Amino acid sequence: MAENNNQLNIELDEQTGQGTYANLAVISHSTSEFILDFVRIMPGIPKSKVQSRIILTPEHAKRLLFALQDNIQKYESNFGQIQVQSSKIPMNFGGNTVKA
Repeated sequence: MAENNNQLNIELDEQTGQGTYANLAVISHSTSEFILDFVRIMPGIPKSKVQSRIILTPEHAKRLLFALQDNIQKYESNFGQIQVQSSKIPMNFGGNTVKA
């Protein structure tokens, strides 16, 4: 029986499968890499921590761009257009601040 060399076997352990929530991405680059820092910001907390950092080659960054564009297009065809409110970082998430 011939072996399929085009198949990729990817493992996902339980902890990684749980995912990490982030609501901000900071992207920077050099001549040889793109750096994506995923951050979770919380209301009323001015300091946030990078939850995950992914470092990509420029070629893989462009492939990621194409894959995201394709998936967003598929999502919007099923569920409607994604509304983007603002490019500002929401420090209070639009809620009221209560002081005790």
